[in-house]
Amino acid sequence: MPQPQQATSLASVGKAVALGQWLSLLLCGMAVCSGGLQQWYHTQAPTAQSFVGYCLLGGIYGSILASRKEHQNICSVLRSRGWKYFLVAVADVEANYLIISAYRYTTVNSVQLLNGFSVPVVMLLSWTVLKVRFQATHICGVLLCIAGGGGLVAVDSFANPSQDTAPRQWQGDIMTIGGAALYGVSNVAQEVTVRSHGMVEFLGMIGLFGSFINGVQFAILEHHEVRGIDFSSYHIDLLLVSFVLCQFALYSSMPVVIKYTSATSVNLSILSTNFYVLLFGLLLFKYQFHVLYFVAFAVIVVGLIIYSVRPTATSFETCENEETADRRTTTKQTEEKEKLLDKQVLGDERTQQGVSNPESSNPESIQGEAEGALCGGR
Repeated sequence: MPQPQQATSLASVGKAVALGQWLSLLLCGMAVCSGGLQQWYHTQAPTAQSFVGYCLLGGIYGSILASRKEHQNICSVLRSRGWKYFLVAVADVEANYLIISAYRYTTVNSVQLLNGFSVPVVMLLSWTVLKVRFQATHICGVLLCIAGGGGLVAVDSFANPSQDTAPRQWQGDIMTIGGAALYGVSNVAQEVTVRSHGMVEFLGMIGLFGSFINGVQFAILEHHEVRGIDFSSYHIDLLLVSFVLCQFALYSSMPVVIKYTSATSVNLSILSTNFYVLLFGLLLFKYQFHVLYFVAFAVIVVGLIIYSVRPTATSFETCENEETADRRTTTKQTEEKEKLLDKQVLGDERTQQGVSNPESSNPESIQGEAEGALCGGR
């Protein structure tokens, strides 16, 4: 069973919080680009938007994976565990599709609030799959983060009441919950894979399968929307390119942050995405400012600090620690055996010398030889 680790240093906690906020900023960039496309140019093709990003992941990281040799090569990975990556890619693609599509049927505030459902999903999967045992400090940090995220949505609803009516809000809410749950599955699977096989393999396979699934889906469901996009407008092109770059940076950064922290910590961190979206909304979408934005954001940051002060230990880390301890024990035992063997060999050599020349080892014979030599000299 994994044992709780000691409290981490202030620098480590600060690094964990900073990395999480970097992910939130990238998610904010994707949200702002999607919001701009929808609000300014009435363009909404979530699957088509993500297609280029998946192709970029597959092209870059897939090429690195293909250049490897023997069992780490892409062909070997496809044969041994390709079906697992296919399932993870399905979860990831459909999570993106459900969340973005939910905006058609429900309000923005509802999507932002229900998107936090990924946190309990990740915690449950981490507890069952990764054998993580959360302590009271972790639960306290999680509750603070969720309270801060809910506070951001509540303040936004109060300061910027939506004039839009949700035609089928229940459908949009169900899509949001489903997308958040799939995000949780994808993030935990990513943590397992990155710790076992590395980020290059994960990103290469997700890019490969994700581009295929995404391409088929947008060809079937969104080909009319794609035809209606005015690609001659550089404003639309700029928003699309910015979305792809933010998506690529997010997917490339996520494994690093998950490996340094955990999937749960990442999902808690991205609850602050709404804060950055609201800040950009003040400039771009004419949102109304409210001082409680900063209060809610501060609650999230405090929750992250409390959660990160005493990190959890997964079963992978426990196995690695046990393997390291076993290697150290084996090395120490080998060194002791070598020392004993050297002593034994040295003792045998001395014994053999004593047997081959017993007189030289007798003190009386040595003294007699010395006296004889003196008499002869006289």
